[in-house]
Amino acid sequence: MITNILAEAKDKMEKSLEATKDDFASVRTGRANPGLFQKIMVDYYGTMTPLGQLGAISTPEARTILINPYDKSALGAIEKALMAMPNLGAQPNSDGNVIRVNLPELTEERRKEYVKLTRDKAEHGRVSIRNIRRKGMEDLASVKKDGGAGEDEVERGEKELEATTKTHIERIDEALKNKESELLEV
Repeated sequence: MITNILAEAKDKMEKSLEATKDDFASVRTGRANPGLFQKIMVDYYGTMTPLGQLGAISTPEARTILINPYDKSALGAIEKALMAMPNLGAQPNSDGNVIRVNLPELTEERRKEYVKLTRDKAEHGRVSIRNIRRKGMEDLASVKKDGGAGEDEVERGEKELEATTKTHIERIDEALKNKESELLEV
């Protein structure tokens, strides 16, 4: 029972860590990153669809994103979604087959805004992991209360859960540090 609780908590913490890293990828750095555009929602025949499912997104140059739609009739809808994207700071250019987005150089003020945004995303990730720990602790306490395991076993489980939590929070902090250095790199 205790191993199931710990395994479930660890699995959820891994997913939370990955979600946080995905959120970091959506924050623009000085270089073009296809991850910025993967989750942009496009109105494709009345259905909101992620851009990553509608076309190939590549970076032919350091600050250029090239979007090659699988269905050329979606070109207009993709372009419209890109223009509506906040904080892009660039106009998409279409030649009828592909869309090019030339990203401008980031100003120092903009970089600092992005660092602040990234820190906020990291804090959300840490809170998520702490919530998973809290739920795991509650489950361990109910096992102890129901007599499903002895006090020593539950205590070992709690220590293991704390160690897992600490490890995952440290991994979020490490990813944050890497993203900040990437953002502040000129």
